[in-house]
Amino acid sequence: MDVSDVKRLCVNFTDATLSEKGEPSNILSYKVRGKNFAYFKTSEPERWRFSIRVSPERFLELTDQPGVKPARYMHRFHWVTIVNVSAFDSAYLTELIGWSYRKACSTLSKKAQRELNV
Repeated sequence: MDVSDVKRLCVNFTDATLSEKGEPSNILSYKVRGKNFAYFKTSEPERWRFSIRVSPERFLELTDQPGVKPARYMHRFHWVTIVNVSAFDSAYLTELIGWSYRKACSTLSKKAQRELNV
């Protein structure tokens, strides 16, 4: 799974939107009704590093793996950064992105959750 595959996956979730922040942040973020569930860094030296939210248990498991590190500024909320998505297991990455999306949905109002069927 490469960067374009991950982008396509993220934008295909129900009600997912894409927004781009320019200088100085340089972030391509994916949201569901205003709640972030994934983002890419778009500037060097961290170009195309991908970050998602994970469960506390997965956070510990993932940050012990090479190529995965705590996300800058967001690690306290259990966000991880995957340095190279192409080197990461596709099925596992898809599962993690799905969890991050559902976690973002769980913070929405009950009405919004019913509308999204999550």
